[in-house]
Amino acid sequence: MKDEAAHPTVDGHREAVAPRRMGQLDRAEALRLLGSISLGRIVFTQAALPAIRPVNHFMDGEDIIVQLHDGATLTSIVTPAHAAGVVVAYEADVIDPETHVGWSVVVTGYAHRVTDEGQLARFAARLRPWVQHPAMNSALRIRPDLVTGLRLTV
Repeated sequence: MKDEAAHPTVDGHREAVAPRRMGQLDRAEALRLLGSISLGRIVFTQAALPAIRPVNHFMDGEDIIVQLHDGATLTSIVTPAHAAGVVVAYEADVIDPETHVGWSVVVTGYAHRVTDEGQLARFAARLRPWVQHPAMNSALRIRPDLVTGLRLTV
């Protein structure tokens, strides 16, 4: 069985798999990679249970910005802008489905609601949402406290 795991089959034929290595990313590289894409997953608590939602993001310095819209689940978890915030995790990755190489980054930090009209206008120009919503009336700013990342290479 060990041999089969090391050499998966494709259409009944064994396929050679190059050994992969996993390396840690430093904070700067992890955040740079996170800024190179616009799709990730936010992890939060809903009704005392873990919940995950895919969202679009962009980086504002080291902070992750996510658009909120009325009726969204995320809107209900975010505290007012002046409050301490709520702890969330944010994960994004790019892993090739054929070679299984790429990278993954996880950020843990406090999320705060942004309602300042000037900031929201600047954010609206940079976000690329999947679905068009009415004008952006709030956003979520995640300030990274813990940043971890790994790179999978051949």
